[in-house]
Amino acid sequence: MPKDFRATTLERAIGRQLAAWRDERELSLSEAGQRVGFSSAKLSMMENAVQPSAPVDVMALGYVYKVPTPEWQAVVLRAQHAARVRTSTLNNALHLDPAADFANLVFEASRLRAFTTDLVPTVLQTPQYTNAVMHHDDPVRSARLATVREAWATRPNGKDPLVVEAVFSESVLRRVVGGPRAMKAQLLHLMEISEHPTVSVQVLPHSTGAYPAMGSPFTLLDFPHRQHNDVAYLETFIKAEYVEDPVLTEQCAQRFTSLQQLALDPGESLELIAEAAAEPWWTGMRRDSPTTGC
Repeated sequence: MPKDFRATTLERAIGRQLAAWRDERELSLSEAGQRVGFSSAKLSMMENAVQPSAPVDVMALGYVYKVPTPEWQAVVLRAQHAARVRTSTLNNALHLDPAADFANLVFEASRLRAFTTDLVPTVLQTPQYTNAVMHHDDPVRSARLATVREAWATRPNGKDPLVVEAVFSESVLRRVVGGPRAMKAQLLHLMEISEHPTVSVQVLPHSTGAYPAMGSPFTLLDFPHRQHNDVAYLETFIKAEYVEDPVLTEQCAQRFTSLQQLALDPGESLELIAEAAAEPWWTGMRRDSPTTGC
């Protein structure tokens, strides 16, 4: 067992299942260990997920406990998957950091669909807005966001322009990020960029109520080569993740389509953004008012 072993939630669930099998048969750790040929210490560590449960050991316990075959086979499959996930996670951590790599995908993509709940999508942010968002965050992550924005900035008028479709909540327009002046500049930038032929900006008005993917922002990237699958990008302040399973990316695409259908159309969205930018409170806000959404 690796010295730095930390059980995943799946491995902990497997351990609980092993303990439940033993409890159902009213066996002590010692009695169960003798039957299967394990020490009571090893069995205890498996049940408490202090060490991984090897698929062959799960199989042995299922056989000794006389668990119905489909039931123990299902747990063996979970143990096999847990082992693969552990190896894959370690390998991915060594070879690829999605947050660091994301700008490269933006540069290679043919279409970017972004759904956000609290902030203007990264590719549509002004530098001042991005700086305000990241003011209290990791400076490395801040630099990465700037790189993503710059990757798109080279694309609108190029030979292979990147199509951007953005949907976000109306609350994004009312959240004063970076202070009144910076926020008004951001709204004016949205108005300007939304008129570009390769950009679609849609706003979900407050009247929409509940909507698909509520509270779950994501970015979906399409690529020009058929050998390259769509990729969904998810990010929190803790970590970033690529989702490449076609079934899951299709779910993202379906939700994005539903969001577009619920949102105001681009023309109506532009009018709402213009109304927000023209509101007099941008200039009348007190100096000590909140300046970021962080």
